[in-house]
Amino acid sequence: LYAAATEEMQNANYQKAIDYYQKLESRYPFGKYALQSQLNIAYAYYRNDEPDSALAAIDRFIRLHPDHPAVAYALYLKGLVNFTRNMGFFSRFLPTDNSQRDPGSIQDAYNDFAELVRRFPDTEYARDARLRMLYLRNMLARHELHVARYYLDRGAWLAAANRAQYVVQHYQYTPSVKDALIIMIIAYEKMGEEALYRDAIRVLAYNEERGNFPSLEKGDRTLAEKIWDYLQLDKN
Repeated sequence: LYAAATEEMQNANYQKAIDYYQKLESRYPFGKYALQSQLNIAYAYYRNDEPDSALAAIDRFIRLHPDHPAVAYALYLKGLVNFTRNMGFFSRFLPTDNSQRDPGSIQDAYNDFAELVRRFPDTEYARDARLRMLYLRNMLARHELHVARYYLDRGAWLAAANRAQYVVQHYQYTPSVKDALIIMIIAYEKMGEEALYRDAIRVLAYNEERGNFPSLEKGDRTLAEKIWDYLQLDKN
């Protein structure tokens, strides 16, 4: 049964592989292939684009074997499932902006990888998970930035400023911080919040002087107007 299941898996016949692995586990629940079959079932569901079933299989494995070293792989697979679960077919093969997806599954994936790194810091899975966490953190920051720009485009200055401030406070050292500061400057000027406006300009200028942000051209227009053009916020 295990050989047949593995062959079906290699041939990308994932549903057949799942059926074989499930039969194997039910017939020999304490056999030497039972544990690996549980993991393979989760992986087959993942490859068969059945994320809910994959997550259920992974959670079952972790519940049955909480102290097993293979939990590291299970957490890694769980992170992969959550990261890809809301992707459309074409977005997996064509360049798309993942930050505009529903952030729920992205946050779940980040949490899964974070748990992996915390519990199994020296595994090969943890090393890759750390890189994925950086990417996911940038995606979460960019999602918040998209929301801030949405509010800004519609003149909801306070909502835009608050969302941009959230990016600055919670996603430090991500590329989105620069644009978040720019949105704050625009919003504070529109609201007449002079002190907050100047504070945001000071933070932006501090980073520009150190080469962290690209310099803005000098001119007669207000900084907020130049920033607005810089971000092309009036264009779709």
